Amino acid sequence: MNEQLSSNRVPLQLTAAMSFMALLAMFMFISQQSLAAGTFAADTTGVATAEVVTSERAEELTHLLLHDCGSCHGMTLKGGLGPSLLPEQFKDKNADYIKYTILHGRNGTPMPPWKSIISESDAEWLAEFLLSGRIVELNK
Repeated sequence: MNEQLSSNRVPLQLTAAMSFMALLAMFMFISQQSLAAGTFAADTTGVATAEVVTSERAEELTHLLLHDCGSCHGMTLKGGLGPSLLPEQFKDKNADYIKYTILHGRNGTPMPPWKSIISESDAEWLAEFLLSGRIVELNK
């Protein structure tokens, strides 16, 4: 029994390490792309903020959603390590709830806070996008 428990820890540790590496790579990509595009500006607290979500930024956020969020929520966002991100998952949620979860993560779960990587405007755009159901069109 102990051998079985021990062998289950390696895949879990490997999954956690891979998730961390994916988050780090995503952070580096988003930071580089956002700074190059001029969509981020440092405020007095030093946290990256966006004034407006441009169409170019919306494309970047859609890519982030499909690829980076998809690494935990499943590549079709139907669930994986994290829950589904399809519209039926959010039928009893509002944009503020989703935005808060994106920015601050969820204690006791693998969902990390993204507030050091994306702005409140970005999180709001992602929340509205998820609530709109447009994600289903991208999975076709």
